[in-house]
Amino acid sequence: MILKAKQINKYFTEPEKHQVLHDVSLSISEGELVSVFGESGSGKSTLLYILSTLDTDFDGDLTIYDHKIKRLTASQLIDFRNKHIGFVYQFHYLLPEFNVLQNVMLPAMKLSLKSKKEIEYDAMSLLAEVGMKSFAKRPAYQLSGGQQQRVAIARALINNPSLIVADEPTGNLDQKNSELIFDLLKEITGTKNKAVVIATHNSKIYHNSDRSIEMIDGVIRL
Repeated sequence: MILKAKQINKYFTEPEKHQVLHDVSLSISEGELVSVFGESGSGKSTLLYILSTLDTDFDGDLTIYDHKIKRLTASQLIDFRNKHIGFVYQFHYLLPEFNVLQNVMLPAMKLSLKSKKEIEYDAMSLLAEVGMKSFAKRPAYQLSGGQQQRVAIARALINNPSLIVADEPTGNLDQKNSELIFDLLKEITGTKNKAVVIATHNSKIYHNSDRSIEMIDGVIRL
């Protein structure tokens, strides 16, 4: 078991206090792709921010890789996140001033566990896996939306995380590229034995995930 959330409750206080998540509990294992499906405002993105440790202001328990997330200090949390969690967003967030290879290398350079040469080798290997090796020296802004998302997936994998969190990763893509990105995430789940959780409103992703969870008004619908 990579992730276990138990009775997660989340409140927003602006413009007035209201509850966004209600006693949400779930677990995710290695080699499993789980989609969290729901309309805008259902709470799925809020849940993903908590599961990815970007939001620790919640009630309940979250354990990832045997670490109790709320017990970690701010610096410990940053280190834990860099080592164990990879992120893919609706927008790729590639840095336009860097080329494709440099963008993929950035998280590993920040972590500083390997030499630059080793990191470059790993980054090129990942770019080959996502079909983007031939674009390694191209500026990121010259890529199509689907190509940018494939690079973003390679970047998410560079530190060999246990958990990949993807928030609407196909939201800005056409149907063909949406299917390519989802197929790539599904392949990564199996071949690399990662746990992948995707927030989506795409019904095809919902129906083709290993396990799907529907959220309505901050509640998991069983």
